[in-house]
Amino acid sequence: MIHDKSPQRKLHHELIIAGFGGQGVLKMGQILADAAMREGFDVIWTPAYGPEMRGGPAFCTVILSREPIGAPVVAQADTAIIMDRPSLAKYQSQLREDGTLLINRSLVDPAQVRADRRCMAVQANHIAEALGAAQIANMVMLGAFLELTQLVTPAHIVLALRDALPERRHNLIPLNEQALAAGAEAVRTAAGGDIV
Repeated sequence: MIHDKSPQRKLHHELIIAGFGGQGVLKMGQILADAAMREGFDVIWTPAYGPEMRGGPAFCTVILSREPIGAPVVAQADTAIIMDRPSLAKYQSQLREDGTLLINRSLVDPAQVRADRRCMAVQANHIAEALGAAQIANMVMLGAFLELTQLVTPAHIVLALRDALPERRHNLIPLNEQALAAGAEAVRTAAGGDIV
């Protein structure tokens, strides 16, 4: 659906993740990059910050490839994970024609998506709040991305989380696993997400 697994073409996927500081945008990219390396991908993770950290624009790109990556710049993404409305306006034009927007419907109106863009909308904040922690909306979106692309296994995301979190925070890993599973379920069942 989103990537070509045919033997004629090596697997290569370019991702944009965008939102605002405090949503865990950069952490989402970092954890995905770590997990992908564990699965043998060549990976480039490029973070960027807005002028203010918390509340300002936050953005990163992740390139995953089964062959050496020639350039670290994502000109046109295969997928864009969009966490807030300003990011949709800024980044949806950087998606390939056959790419997919994965939007946080809790903060982004699908009606604002261009008619020529394929879109999956997930109520990430609502799902996270139902699990008891609004700050894991990023993991809900990451779980949805994993389900959409089948690029990286959730088990490797959990291993990456163990490395990313200090040991005193490892008690939060089961909650993050629940968020990953809930995001995947939203895609599978369209209970919290839908294709627009």
